[in-house]
Amino acid sequence: YHSKKEAAYAAELVLREKAGDILSWQRQIPIDLVVNGYKICRYYVDFVVAFHNGDAELVEVKGFETEVYRLKRKLLEATYLKENPDVRYVVVK
Repeated sequence: YHSKKEAAYAAELVLREKAGDILSWQRQIPIDLVVNGYKICRYYVDFVVAFHNGDAELVEVKGFETEVYRLKRKLLEATYLKENPDVRYVVVK
């Protein structure tokens, strides 16, 4: 994991999955950010959490926000999240 905070969140996800609170989870999932048919960059979200009702949640664990992160987050919101309104995006600080 990239940080102790991220590792701790993963441990929490393991417990939530065992308890049946969530269906499953994956880490470091790549999302291509495409604007007007052009791939601008690839964003790796820390975790994708799947729920029993079919909902999905993108989780980013942040200690601090960099300029690059803020730009990629805006691109994510303007492209992927706009095209997938049923997907939630959560930042854990």
